[in-house]
Amino acid sequence: MFAVHLLAFYFTKLKEDQIKKVDRFLYHMRLSDETLLDIMARFQVEMEKGLGKDTNPTATVKMLPTFVRAIPDGSENGEFLSLDLGGSKFRVLKVQVSEEGKRNVQMESQFYPMPNEIIRGNGSELFDYVADCLADFMKTKDLQHKKLPLGFTFSFPCKQTKLEEGVLLSWTKKFKARGVQDTDVVSRLTRAMKKHKDLDVDILALVNDTVGTMMTCAYDDPYCEVGVIIGTGTNACYMEDMSNIDLVEGDEGRMCINTEWGAFGDDGALEDIRTEFDRELDLGSLNPGKQLFEKMISGLYLGELVRLILLKMAKAGLLFGGMKSSALHTKGKIETQHVAAMEKYKEGLGNTREILVDLGLEPSEADCIAVQHVCTIVSFRSANLCAAALAAILTRLRENKKLARLRTTVGMDGTLYKIHPQYPKRLHKVVRRLVPNCDVRFLLSESGSTKGAAMVTAVASRVQAQRKQIDEVLALFQLTREQLVGVQHKMRTELEYGLKKKTQALATVKMLPTYVCGMPDGTEKGKFLALDLGGTNFRVLLVKIRSGRRSVRMYNKIFAIPLEIMQGTGEELFDHIVQCIADFLDYMGLKGARLPLGFTFSFPCRQMSIDKGTLIGWTKGFKATDCEGEDVVDMLREAIKRRNEFDLDIVAVVNDTVGTMMTCGYEDPNCEIGLIAGTGSNMCYMEELRNIELVDGDEGKMCINTEWGGFGDNGCIEDIRTQYDKEVDEGSLNPGKQRYEKMTSGMYLGEIVRQILIDLTKQGLLFRGQISERLRTRGIFETKFLSQIESDRLALLQVRRILQQLGLDSTCEDSIVVKEVCGAVSRRAAQLCGAGLAAIVEKRREDQGLEHLKVTVGVDGTLYKLHPHFSRVLRETVRALAPQSDVAFMLSEDGSGKGAALITAVAKRTQQSRKEN
Repeated sequence: MFAVHLLAFYFTKLKEDQIKKVDRFLYHMRLSDETLLDIMARFQVEMEKGLGKDTNPTATVKMLPTFVRAIPDGSENGEFLSLDLGGSKFRVLKVQVSEEGKRNVQMESQFYPMPNEIIRGNGSELFDYVADCLADFMKTKDLQHKKLPLGFTFSFPCKQTKLEEGVLLSWTKKFKARGVQDTDVVSRLTRAMKKHKDLDVDILALVNDTVGTMMTCAYDDPYCEVGVIIGTGTNACYMEDMSNIDLVEGDEGRMCINTEWGAFGDDGALEDIRTEFDRELDLGSLNPGKQLFEKMISGLYLGELVRLILLKMAKAGLLFGGMKSSALHTKGKIETQHVAAMEKYKEGLGNTREILVDLGLEPSEADCIAVQHVCTIVSFRSANLCAAALAAILTRLRENKKLARLRTTVGMDGTLYKIHPQYPKRLHKVVRRLVPNCDVRFLLSESGSTKGAAMVTAVASRVQAQRKQIDEVLALFQLTREQLVGVQHKMRTELEYGLKKKTQALATVKMLPTYVCGMPDGTEKGKFLALDLGGTNFRVLLVKIRSGRRSVRMYNKIFAIPLEIMQGTGEELFDHIVQCIADFLDYMGLKGARLPLGFTFSFPCRQMSIDKGTLIGWTKGFKATDCEGEDVVDMLREAIKRRNEFDLDIVAVVNDTVGTMMTCGYEDPNCEIGLIAGTGSNMCYMEELRNIELVDGDEGKMCINTEWGGFGDNGCIEDIRTQYDKEVDEGSLNPGKQRYEKMTSGMYLGEIVRQILIDLTKQGLLFRGQISERLRTRGIFETKFLSQIESDRLALLQVRRILQQLGLDSTCEDSIVVKEVCGAVSRRAAQLCGAGLAAIVEKRREDQGLEHLKVTVGVDGTLYKLHPHFSRVLRETVRALAPQSDVAFMLSEDGSGKGAALITAVAKRTQQSRKEN
């Protein structure tokens, strides 16, 4: 028993001694976590350089755009061909992808040898050989009479400008075919395939093997957004935000970046961690000074590194009693498969002895332990370096997504990773240690990069087909110049109808006289009350106007109007309004004062004088009974009487659009038009009295409230209304009414977007074909979301967050489509508004007999103010359709409050001057 213990002690001591000896000798190959974090930071800097337009030419990590913009979503289907060129064998594959939610892939493949004379010969011969193999495969599998899309896996650094094109930057591994560098490998292969008359193949995608690996794994796991190969060579790719890729135009979405990380350190960035063995190996390689990171990691070089270390240790008398064999002196005699075999658990030492004997050596027990430890240090360093660079990529992904914690999957492939017994475990452990805030799953690619190329091709086909369907929907909202001119002319016709006695009753644009006949002249002064009713909030204001200096001071309070009041009885509504006025007068200490009052009432009214307004019909969600056909001023006076607490001098009932024009007119005498582009949409302007047949008198002007929201209610714009507009109209409170407003105003744009999203989802083009309960909910998509989503400053990630708040789980691609839909709907709204405004501008120019009109439009409304593009598109449309007019736009500051007070002040001034006369 004692003898057994003694033997075990001797063996443990022997092992410890040998390990310490090797550790001392290879001290520089042992990398601490501190060093790895430093390498990780250096790699992050190199990635940044590679992505920048100005820094890319000198960057060692080339960060090549692959033009792969989407990962599989499971809806791909069809037959695809795939070629894989990049290793010691060449592979042709037929892939059948079927959907029906099963993510089912069937493959048939064939390997063809890659003789040395082909990979180091003439480039044309290489591509002829590939085309010959493909033709042979097609014949064998009886595919000659089918036209199939093909994905080409080409595992060498290429510069791509589109998915189906790639210029070879440099050969790596053992390839050296002449005349291929700096040429497009896809057109070279296409030319070679044309020599075979029976080949009818479309190359849809050129794919790097790393990208293929990522795509293969992404088909099984949608979280996969990184691909890593650790085999003969090593490389990584990942999905980068387009906004960070200077080399490609466009900021929307993501694109897969092929890092080509094997060249990391070619500029000397890793000199402090390279050893004498790395330098010796590099000097003896096919490409000295190139791919220095790869030469410390990949399967092509690990065996050679071990050989160089063993040779030096033998020369120093640290191994084999100082004996060396000719095999140990021969380059390439130790391969990575040997390193893997020597590190096998339990069998490792036996394998080590066998391999060393095959090399003509006579190893002792101690030698075998030492050699095994050399292999461990070399392969462990490889895994450590890989982990540091991969950790940099994962950190970048997490930061791009602005997440505290990232959940992701890394697709893995490569012989070293697959055959080395300890490699995966070591790599995973170090990655998790370096990035503790990332939950990483490592997924082994089952069928390698070739299936991936087919998946890229399948995705490209799917995206192509989907894009076509999406474009067909968006095209419905793209108005041609002819259509906009048509809208302008029809609007002009309706304006004329509304002004004439005979046709006014049938006109859709009501052209209501407001009895506002003058603009402010700066002499207005005094204290005025203003009321503002037009939405879910009601405001009461005290406005102090000082003459001479055109100074206005305002004090206001906002009161909510509950839904039950909006849709209750008229008496309840006006009693609520008077209650709010009483609260305000109390608040301001004005209970006994009899102040002149202007009432902004933002609903269609027929006025017979400035202080009388009969409600034609409710809009914007109001439904209070017993109001339509009644004078709203009388209703307000009755409610004040019922309360019997105070009395007010109601001087004017005002539409908010008129208030907007008056506010801007106070600042700019050229302002003769008012536009509201907000919850609702409306326009007013100063019309020559002689043109208004409903009002007596020919001298001077009067403001006309067009109430243009009803334009088209007679069917005159049916040609540009879409199925989505019709669905929104049918689901509204007033079907068949306010059709123009429903295409142009904030209350409806979000609802149009929602209808389009539902339709696209039904077609399987969005949200994985799943219509969530939230998406079915009317009104969920508020117009403010359009403004946020279309903001140029907003990255897609933030768009996804907005959609998530709405309960819509979107991919990056979904977010792009949603942004496009929002853009199409809001652009059309601005163009339609612009066409209507151009009709009024041109009418004013012609009425005044002017060659050229200079006019200012006072504008208010959240859509105009807050939407990032609405105001610009509106201005561009007016400029294009009314080229003989110089139209300025002035943003109104509180038209419905200040404007009502100004109208009241002007009316008081006019009353006063009449009295004096």
